[in-house]
Amino acid sequence: GLLMIAVLIGVCVPLFNVGAVWPMARHANKGFARELLRNPLIIGTASGLIANLLGFSIPVWLEPTVNRIGQASLALGLMAAGAGMQLGTLAQAKTLGVLVLGAKHLGMPLMALGMARLFHLDPTQTTVLLMFSAVPTASSCYVLAARMGYNGPYVAGLVTLSTLLGMVSLPFALGVLN
Repeated sequence: GLLMIAVLIGVCVPLFNVGAVWPMARHANKGFARELLRNPLIIGTASGLIANLLGFSIPVWLEPTVNRIGQASLALGLMAAGAGMQLGTLAQAKTLGVLVLGAKHLGMPLMALGMARLFHLDPTQTTVLLMFSAVPTASSCYVLAARMGYNGPYVAGLVTLSTLLGMVSLPFALGVLN
């Protein structure tokens, strides 16, 4: 299952980042290619992929430090989103927030279950897909929205609510649907 989730993340995260940059660049009348080349999330992913393909690896003595930094990044991302959050901004577009979070935490697990049934996935593959579909929104979307000039506090509120809803959507996907 760990290998399957790694493949899902390795394929989906870069695609989702590119998919998120495109409408924001278009709306801001900025060049799509220029924004992709300046996006730190895409630069980091591409750099890691290139380093891996070239056979580079982290020295064994550096692995504990790099692992700790990686584990701290989740907490730091949530702290950044929390620092940028202004709950009052969520009232500006309630319907949008409800629709986005409903699609993320109810629609995606149901769609994942449908796809698992459609493609006759085995139980492990189904569990991995359901788990991937029900995780909260990444805190990096706040960083991307704020960096590209969008309403960072609103996105931070959505990230926070998504993290809280993850406590419901993960058991829903893994318990009820699975």
